[in-house]
Amino acid sequence: MAVHRSGPLKQQNKAHKGGRHRGRGSAQRDGKGRLAPKTLSKKVRKDLSRVDQRHRASQLRKQKKEAVLAEKRQLGSKDGPPHQVLVVPLHNRISLPEAFQLLQDRDTGTVHLNEWGSTHSFMLLCPRLKHRWFFTSARPGDLHTVLDMAKVADTILFLLDPLEGWDSTGDYCLSCLFAQGLPTYTLAVQGISSLPPKKQIDARKKLSKAVEKRFPEDKLLLLDTQQEAGMLLRQLANQKQRHLAFRDRRAYLFAHAAEFVPSEESDLVGTLKISGYVRGQALNVNSVLHIIGHGDFQMKQVDAPVDPFPLNPRVIKSSKDSGTAMEICAADAVARMEEDLKVLMKADPDRQESLQTEVIPDPMEGEQTWPTEEELSEAHDLLKESSKVVKKVPKGTSSYQAEWILDEDGESGGEGDEYDDIEHEDFMEEESQDEGSEEEEEEECETMTIGESVRDDLYDEKVDEEAEEKMLEKYKQQRLEEMFPDEVDTPRDVAARIRFQKYRGLKSFRTSPWDPKENLPRDYARIFQFQNFINTRRRIFKEIEEKEVEGAEVGWYVTLHVSEVPVSVVEHFKRGTPLIAFSLLPHEQKMSVLNMVVSRHPGNTEPVKAKEELIFHCGFRRFRASPLFSQHTAADKHKFQRFLTADTALVVTVYAPITFPPASVLLFKQNSNGMHSLIATGHLLSVDPDRMVIKRVVLSGHPFKIFTKTAVVRYMFFNREDVLWFKPVELRTKWGRRGHIKEPLGTHGHMKCSFDGKLKSQDTVLMNLYKRVFPKWTYDPYVPEPVPWVKSAISSTLPEVDME
Repeated sequence: MAVHRSGPLKQQNKAHKGGRHRGRGSAQRDGKGRLAPKTLSKKVRKDLSRVDQRHRASQLRKQKKEAVLAEKRQLGSKDGPPHQVLVVPLHNRISLPEAFQLLQDRDTGTVHLNEWGSTHSFMLLCPRLKHRWFFTSARPGDLHTVLDMAKVADTILFLLDPLEGWDSTGDYCLSCLFAQGLPTYTLAVQGISSLPPKKQIDARKKLSKAVEKRFPEDKLLLLDTQQEAGMLLRQLANQKQRHLAFRDRRAYLFAHAAEFVPSEESDLVGTLKISGYVRGQALNVNSVLHIIGHGDFQMKQVDAPVDPFPLNPRVIKSSKDSGTAMEICAADAVARMEEDLKVLMKADPDRQESLQTEVIPDPMEGEQTWPTEEELSEAHDLLKESSKVVKKVPKGTSSYQAEWILDEDGESGGEGDEYDDIEHEDFMEEESQDEGSEEEEEEECETMTIGESVRDDLYDEKVDEEAEEKMLEKYKQQRLEEMFPDEVDTPRDVAARIRFQKYRGLKSFRTSPWDPKENLPRDYARIFQFQNFINTRRRIFKEIEEKEVEGAEVGWYVTLHVSEVPVSVVEHFKRGTPLIAFSLLPHEQKMSVLNMVVSRHPGNTEPVKAKEELIFHCGFRRFRASPLFSQHTAADKHKFQRFLTADTALVVTVYAPITFPPASVLLFKQNSNGMHSLIATGHLLSVDPDRMVIKRVVLSGHPFKIFTKTAVVRYMFFNREDVLWFKPVELRTKWGRRGHIKEPLGTHGHMKCSFDGKLKSQDTVLMNLYKRVFPKWTYDPYVPEPVPWVKSAISSTLPEVDME
């Protein structure tokens, strides 16, 4: 049997080399104790053994567990702030007074109703559980109140209906709360015991399936008896707390009492005394205080009055009868111990944060001096060196003649010669008309009798025709923008070089350079800008974690003296609007340019145009502004969007006070009926005035006469001067051709263009022009109170009908 033997030409493969894939042990053996230069310059990391690694991991777990337990024990205890619970009924059949009556059990603890008149909040003190709660409530229809109170609530208690869970108003409220960020929450069902016993189990199963879509893996608690209310309180006290990042780094306070002291000059402005518990971080009197919905203010001093809701009331024994004891109620304690009022801190004018929100621009700062002779000569020499171009020219040609000799790319081809012969001919062709006329066919008609509807007549009376026309025009503009993005008509009455004088052409939108400091508006002289925003944010957050702040500690009951506050703040508080104050971080009172990433809310389909006035909930702030929309990309230039699209995430750019992310963002639009509808949700991206939003304008023309690679284009411009003005800008077509303008033809805007391929007769020639756009300065911290969502929703869907 013949055996194959390899010859001398057999392929020899390289042997496998370990190289960098070797293990650590073999590398150490080969190195024989030598260290790399990079390792020598750094601190040698000590490798722990497996036993030490397990010991360190167990220590870290123990520390985290102790931190969670300490936080849970402090909330609601005698040394911490009361456990604030926001009760939100999600259905109109839910009775809020009945739920509060079950929670206000005198056997469980002591109940204190609030002192400013509203019956929708109370303090519950339970010494047996060593816990105290502060219950507040808000209807889902009052959307801004629900969102503001959810920003400071420790727990949200959602009350569900046993049959439907939540209605349309409750579903809309849940969408807003989820977009803003939910703290710890609990689900309770009210009224399930009123159902027949056989239907209770089925109702709970159906409700659990419906709740799983919004709240997966969450248990439903019952709230129909005193025993169930006690179990609910234990659940609220023992559950793990969820954190909201924007409030954990700032001190905030929910006002339990407020007093206004008018100033000597005017009764409309004065000092506001706000009393409440400090939460989040320690409160410094020198920082700026932001009252939600009213603006930023300075504090004069911080007092420490007696806690009106102590968990264990002080007991005073009578001198006559030592065996009897008397408990001092909260109101009496405050009245009797007014002289024990302590002043914690007074503002230091040298260390106090200023209320300056804008930079006062210097009118002479932008002036430029005339360059010196040396600078002119250097620029002239530099221009000469940079403008040297090597060309092939005939022998004996002067430098002046060489400037007029075109390159090979600039020479006209044979197509141009063909066109020159027929340049002055009339290219218009008469359209042939079809002979004969079609006979009109008679259609068979059928008569029907339609009854008149009273509801239709009343519905038409409530329709606002002017608003309908405006909305129809917006829908048309949005549809045209989707079909023909950025295309505009060249005006006939104004020259294109004047109409588009602020625009420029770019070789490439992605790679062409654009200076972010070029041609800035006057509003940019009023804003503040960071040299490095990310480093500043990191440094401030590190100081919060490591540096101890002097001031009122978390859990203390304090009274803040806020200066220069308008009297309208107290009037809103007396009407039942919650008064919530946040302490600002450094620089957060200053104006800058905020960029936010948002996505269109699926429940709203109305067109939203750029620069329309919208209502923002950005972190702890609420304000009105007119934003810009742009694409969310990683490039240095971002294309401007004329409408808020529904399919992709966009970046919203607006002038607003500086806010350090993370922070949630909600966008509302005020309708003609006064209702605020949610249109988009997202988060804060950055504070960056250098983010360039570039608006694109596309001018379109049509091929009139097509040759091999040359064509006559018309209707892009309407005079010869405009063609010469825009000659350097590159052309493109919808079918992918690229070209440039060679020369104008005649005086009516016709132009000869050359392309990199032959055009089709149905193709369209386009020219892209770009300019940078900036937002409008329309920031307003005062947001008008909306019409309750329930009433406006009902009135907008069903007209009022007289049933008689």
